[in-house]
Amino acid sequence: MARVLEWVFFLYFASHIPITILFDSQALLPKELYPQALSEIKEVYARGAKDALMADPPVWFQGIICVELLLQFPFFFVAAYAFLMGKCRWIRLPVIIYSTHTATTLIPILAQVFFNDFSDSPVPGPTTFEERMTLATIYMPYLVIPLLMLFVMVFSDDYKPHLHMKSH
Repeated sequence: MARVLEWVFFLYFASHIPITILFDSQALLPKELYPQALSEIKEVYARGAKDALMADPPVWFQGIICVELLLQFPFFFVAAYAFLMGKCRWIRLPVIIYSTHTATTLIPILAQVFFNDFSDSPVPGPTTFEERMTLATIYMPYLVIPLLMLFVMVFSDDYKPHLHMKSH
């Protein structure tokens, strides 16, 4: 079971690399940096999913994306490697930090999705329960998988540090 979870975590981090650089970063960086086709994909997604955060990112969301680009993005490579190799105990503390941070950032994102009144929004946002649930489903893996990682890193014997006791 532990190896299956490591593969899930590897796929999570490995898939997050292109998602971050090609898609999420568009919420922060100038549009001119991206090929028109990539910008159009983001716009089609934002319209179809009614993702107002990506269509017209507020400053607080841009702050989350800034942290994703500057701190998390380099870590995705390290974590993908660790989980691909398996049983790398040294990844425990960095994953605890990452997973706690990421799960925490999802709270305001999901609050925005579920509770914001988008009626005055310059871009369409979700208004029905179904639209809100659909959009939340897109963001939910970035809450659920980090929480699962946190649980594994804290409670699994595979990642707990070995305590060496000196005998006298």
